[in-house]
Parts: sequence; structure tokens; C-alpha cells
Amino acid sequence: MVPVSEHEHDHEEEETIVLTDEEGHEHEFTIIQVIKVEEKDYAILLPTEEAESDEEEGQAIILRIDQDENGDDILVEIEDEDEFERVAEAWEEVLDEEEWEEQGDDK
Repeated sequence: MVPVSEHEHDHEEEETIVLTDEEGHEHEFTIIQVIKVEEKDYAILLPTEEAESDEEEGQAIILRIDQDENGDDILVEIEDEDEFERVAEAWEEVLDEEEWEEQGDDK
């Protein structure tokens, strides 16, 4: 579980957070969007650092937003494969809609 600084989920301004991996290394991410799937909120994160390999470049990370015992927002890794697939599909739909809208704006 990773504590999340207090923020509004519906804002336009991008928010940067720092997550610590299992080895204690800190990584900076930008929350690019929060989506709701089946009444739960999920944060879509992009690394702000340059990817170490071409494979990692541009890959989003999806974490569920839960609340700790104090009611503070925390980010939790999605361990259930079915849940992850549902959220990943919802994110793909959002990207497809945005791409469609951008194509419409070009005309």
C-alpha cells in the first residue's frame, strides 16, 4: 500500500507522486487519469523518468485507490487478474474515445 497525497480526482492538473519499490528505490510518476470501474477508483500512472528500456517506454501502471484505516487515500496493486483485465479494458476504451475525439477535432 502506498499513501497518496490528498487530491481531487476530477481535476485537470496532472499530479506527480513518488512510489517506492520492493528494493527501496523511489520512482516518480504522473497521475494521468483516475477512472471508475465497478464503483472503484483506479489511478493511471506514467513514469516521469526515462524508461530504462524501449519496452518500458510509455507503459502506464494501473493501481486501485483504496482508503486506509484513517480514511486516507492509498494506492494498492491489483492482484486479481480478472479485476486487472476489467480495468485495463476500461482504460483502453478511454484511450480509444480520446483518439476518436482528437481525429474529429482535426477536421
